[in-house]
Amino acid sequence: MQTTEKPNNALEAMAMCNQSIYPNIFKLLQILVTLPVSSATNEKTFSNLKRIKTYLRNSMSEGRLNGLAMLSINKNYSIKPEEVIEELAKKKRRLPFLL
Repeated sequence: MQTTEKPNNALEAMAMCNQSIYPNIFKLLQILVTLPVSSATNEKTFSNLKRIKTYLRNSMSEGRLNGLAMLSINKNYSIKPEEVIEELAKKKRRLPFLL
């Protein structure tokens, strides 16, 4: 069965490709589909890291710096204050007991 339709993108081409007849072309299309279109996201991430890591934050622990970086990079993710309070309430605090 032969189709005269041409695929609009690599994903459609991969869906149309018969893997048993053209295994190498199918593998190339798989690679093409997974390649990033641009490196703008990566560059934006490193730009954010440079902005975050200032002289004052150099003394912070790596975990906190990673958390700040993740918050800065993923700005579209909303954090509810209730979730933060619940998470902090689960952790035990060791306060010094002085008389």
